[in-house]
Amino acid sequence: MPETRTRARAADQPLSVAGWAVHVPGLTEADLPGSPVEPACGPDDAKDVLGRKGLLGKEPSTRLALCATHRALGLPPGKLAEPLPYAPGTAVVVASNLGNVETVSTVLDDMRSRGGNVVSPLDAPNASSNVIASSIAIRYGFTGPNLAVCSGATAGLDAVRLARLLLLAGRAERAVVVGVEPADPVARALAALRPGDPGELIAGAGCVLLGRPGAWPTDTGLTVGPVVRHTSDPGAADGEPAVGELYGAAGVVRLAAAAAMLAGADADAGADGGATTVRCGDADDAWLTVDVTRAGARREAGAAA
Repeated sequence: MPETRTRARAADQPLSVAGWAVHVPGLTEADLPGSPVEPACGPDDAKDVLGRKGLLGKEPSTRLALCATHRALGLPPGKLAEPLPYAPGTAVVVASNLGNVETVSTVLDDMRSRGGNVVSPLDAPNASSNVIASSIAIRYGFTGPNLAVCSGATAGLDAVRLARLLLLAGRAERAVVVGVEPADPVARALAALRPGDPGELIAGAGCVLLGRPGAWPTDTGLTVGPVVRHTSDPGAADGEPAVGELYGAAGVVRLAAAAAMLAGADADAGADGGATTVRCGDADDAWLTVDVTRAGARREAGAAA
């Protein structure tokens, strides 16, 4: 019994939110908290954030995910000048339901009509279900567990839940959690088949950095609690950011935007605390929520502009 209670307390332990970024092409910080000051670039202009090297053949969703990660880490534009000191032991968890669906569809069509020899060596890796998560890990040298989540409308906060499990179980020191969806014709057509009226899919990405206190070099004063499952819509929290139809990425984008809002309120008003609830899901896939809490003053910004 004591061991059971200890495990329950560990599962409820809040984790630090060390950084965040929202990257929805065309949107600015004035449109959606956590976004850059200037309009976020589209995948074709990802070189403005990441530098030119290493982007050849990358999926649009992979480029957007890399942009969000780069900004959440607070890195200057361009390729890394030196290895990140906190990369070892850092996990990557990515939520995306439709990230590479256009490539998979194209590769299958080509193979059926003309045979496997016509598939480009640049396209073949993009057909892997974990191409986004692996691309982030390779680019930044993250050596912890590498997971891809494709669980429908709850995928974003499912990714947060998995990251919490990795951290609380000691499988990783830090976790980079990313949610991303593309808006190509194939992805939009598939997203439109969802029950109800989900709205038109838009392209965008969000990133949050999670860890135990002191695991990251930044301390924002924000924490995230356990992810809670609901059988019905719990309703939007006051001030919940409107992020558009981002399907599997919505949970992470909303979490990043909520963190930016809480940190901004702290900086502007000098408040001693604050909290908000982030949700994602739908009637078909159920609903998930997570609480983000601010304690004390923010000491260092969590995302690069």
